[in-house]
Order: sequence, then C-alpha cells, then structure tokens
Amino acid sequence: MKHIVVLSGAGISAESGIKTFRDADGLWEGHDVMEVASPEGFTKNPELVLNFYNERRKQLLTVHPNLAHKTLAALEEEYKVTIITQNVDDLHERAGSSNIIHLHGELLKARNIYNETSIIDWKQDILLGDVCEKGYQMRPHIVWFGEAVPMIDKAISICETADILVIIGTSMQVYPAASLMDFTPNHIPIYYIDPKPAKVNNQRITVIPETATKGVKKLVELLS
Repeated sequence: MKHIVVLSGAGISAESGIKTFRDADGLWEGHDVMEVASPEGFTKNPELVLNFYNERRKQLLTVHPNLAHKTLAALEEEYKVTIITQNVDDLHERAGSSNIIHLHGELLKARNIYNETSIIDWKQDILLGDVCEKGYQMRPHIVWFGEAVPMIDKAISICETADILVIIGTSMQVYPAASLMDFTPNHIPIYYIDPKPAKVNNQRITVIPETATKGVKKLVELLS
C-alpha cells in the first residue's frame, strides 16, 4: 500500500469558514503577530493573548470539515495516508482522517506554562486564573514564534517514507514546515494544490492551481 503524505495549511480550512490568521497587511485579526503568538507577547499581556485564542476556539466549534478534508479521509481506503498539518483546528480529525501530526499545536487543547507535555483537552475559554493541579497558569497548546516545534522530527521521519507528497493550501514559507519537502525521497511525485501557488522550480512538482476542494478532487483523478 502506497504511503501518501499530505502537508496541509490554512488554505484547506479557509473553505470551511476558518479565517486565516494573517491578513494581507500582516496583522493577525488586527494584532501584530508577536503580540498574540509569542512567549514575549504572552508575558506582556496574557489576557489579550488568551482572549485572542478564545475567539479562535469559539469560531472553530461553529464550522465543519469541507469536501477536501473528507476526500483526504476517504483516501485511506486505498492508501496509507499521513497528514502533517500546520493548522491548529481539528477538521482533519472530524472528517475521519486517522493519522494526523499537528506541527503547530491544537486549539482544542491546553497546557500549563511550565510544562509543554502537560497537554489536556480544552474546549472552553482559558481565563487568567485557570491553573493546573500544580497551580500553574494554563495557556493554549499552540507553538508560538520563537518556540521549538516538538513534532518536527517525527514529521521528518514520516516524509522520508513517502511514496507521494501532497501540499495543500500553504505557501511553504513558514519554517521549519517549509523544509519538509526536502526530506522526501528524491524520486517521488509531488502535487501542489493552491489557488495562488508559490513559484516552484522542481520537475517533480505537479501544480494544481485550484482551491483545496477542487484541487483534491483533481488529485484523486490523477492518482486513479
């Protein structure tokens, strides 16, 4: 059974109604990215940061997986499929995919500020004063700028075993995620699905300049 590795980004969730964090002007919902997505921002104004993610979490609970998520899940009937996502939503899980690596954390999980492995499920707001059993403040289980990406080594190992690589809805500009393509075997095909694809200079890459829902449908046709 061939192993398809999927690298997914914000573009696949946008069609479900999830706003991409970063606007055209570089701001995240009107905030400088370092205000709401860095340890320094959290130290300076923890309430602002918690509220930012509380709003993202509330929105996530109102949306649903789209056809792209569901089609990727259905590929498991014929392929081994591993999804490595930069997204912090749970739409791949809800669509039925069974093997998912979240590089940048998960919005519906939380951890305390002193232990990055103290991860628990969390669907409600996180407020100042919400503490773990040891008395430490809780924070979103999100990998912020300047923090290590704990799952990157596992993701690299997975990419090394790929027979097919699919990149969906990501500019491949955020590192270390953008480097994962370089760890795939140098003979395998790569499919890149994005309505506004970044320029690529690689003969292995087949560009599908479509939204995720249309592009994944075309991908299935190409694979059959």
